[in-house]
Amino acid sequence: MSKYIVEDTRKVTTHRLIEMKRKGEKIAMLTAYDFTMASIIDAAGVDIILVGDSASNVMAGNITTLPITLDQMIYHAKSVVRAVKRALVVVDMPFGTYQVNADEAVKNAIRIMKETHADALKLEGGEEILPSVRKILDAGIPIMGHLGLTPQSINKFGTYGVRAKDEAEAAKLSHDAHLLQDAGCFSLVLEKIPATLGEKVAQSLEVPIIGIGAGGGVYGQVLVCTDMLGMTADFTPRFLRRYADLNTVISDAVGNYIKDVKASDFPNEKEQY
Repeated sequence: MSKYIVEDTRKVTTHRLIEMKRKGEKIAMLTAYDFTMASIIDAAGVDIILVGDSASNVMAGNITTLPITLDQMIYHAKSVVRAVKRALVVVDMPFGTYQVNADEAVKNAIRIMKETHADALKLEGGEEILPSVRKILDAGIPIMGHLGLTPQSINKFGTYGVRAKDEAEAAKLSHDAHLLQDAGCFSLVLEKIPATLGEKVAQSLEVPIIGIGAGGGVYGQVLVCTDMLGMTADFTPRFLRRYADLNTVISDAVGNYIKDVKASDFPNEKEQY
């Protein structure tokens, strides 16, 4: 097992994220959807693991995040939580589980927390979902907000392009960010917005802002693990930095295995009983 690359190996909590922000320590966040990947990422010392509804795309092959169900998110989250010792584990509430009404939202939120043992939940949206946010927070469940490009609203936007480029949408995003903070959210994700807006919002709030395509002026960054590891070779947004080329590594390994099996080279005498 890898050693932590961070000195502080205490369990990350929502309180510690505020502490990190005040100290000027950047927050590193990645997604994970299964036990094995979560074990590796946690052991390396990542601060937050997001069990993202991007599992709909990455694990199930759907075009959008919309089809993934509550039961499926709970399955992925339980697998991740079993692996994690240090990171704060945040679970996305999937589409349709908090938009209907606040009572339905808190019922689903409680179910996720009870069945997965996760640390917090993430919800997409601003003023329009405030009743659900408040109800869930009143139940004692921490919430990370998510503004900017909100993939659960892709059919409304019709594009995965940069959000909040015009003045009106930027003003709404800033307004929503303050509403979510004032309601009690411990952190916000800002996705695919102009860097100047990301920095402006981050500086105007007390809670730490995590960015994905929101520039370097925020207090942390998040990427999808399979993207940054180079497993999804056909996904190349500007904000993505690839730290490995596992697509090639895995393809070569599988190819060599097939070759050795076909040539009766595997298993050899030392690899059998």
